[in-house]
Amino acid sequence: MTGTRTETIPLVDETQLRLTIGEPEGAVRGGVVVLHESRGVTSRTQAIVEALAGEGWLAVAPHLYHRDDPGIDEQTGEDEAVDRAVAAITGESVLADSDAAFGVLADRGVSSDRMAVLGFDLGATAALVVAAQRSLGAVITVSAAGVASPLAEGLPRLLDVVGELTCPWLGLYGERGDPVDPADVDRLREAAHASGRVVDVVVYPSREHRFDADEHAAVQPDPLDEGNSEEATKMEARSRVLNWLDAHLR
Repeated sequence: MTGTRTETIPLVDETQLRLTIGEPEGAVRGGVVVLHESRGVTSRTQAIVEALAGEGWLAVAPHLYHRDDPGIDEQTGEDEAVDRAVAAITGESVLADSDAAFGVLADRGVSSDRMAVLGFDLGATAALVVAAQRSLGAVITVSAAGVASPLAEGLPRLLDVVGELTCPWLGLYGERGDPVDPADVDRLREAAHASGRVVDVVVYPSREHRFDADEHAAVQPDPLDEGNSEEATKMEARSRVLNWLDAHLR
């Protein structure tokens, strides 16, 4: 049975980066860097990492808040702490932490064309920043905000980023519940076509596309196992993610 472990590695800026890693039991098909939501590496993130490993992907989730608030992962109920942590994120910090995660994948023999970055809300915004500046096989985002205005002072607005994408992009949004206006999603989709990459941006009529599990549930289900959810939208969103990885990480 696959599981996760957490390692700590030093970075050149003299900080310590924690990585949550999911190892496949068999052959490694490729690698996925998972960029967490605004509340940090929670049990949701760990469940995603473990589920990806169960599908044969070496999954690595860097803890993006390690520079300013290393304890944010345990402060999931503290909105002020979350807001401070999000505000401190920059494009440079996201790239440095993602590069360290990509290094773990490379050390296991995963080439860049078999690497993907997958992000949720804050992590989705960060994933597009990464995919515009690093050569990868695929990028997948769920509820990427900061389209017309930056999500944080140190991050670019996404309309200025997506035209430089280096790889195919799957973007998932919800018409209700997401912090992004559907009109901005349309603008983002059009801007991304300038990259010349394959672009598939899907807007669901509700928030059920958020297939990552309820953080407060006593038992966290496998978020990529369709049998754990009766909601057709979640099942379809999960399938899109897995199919995108299958199609583009070869």
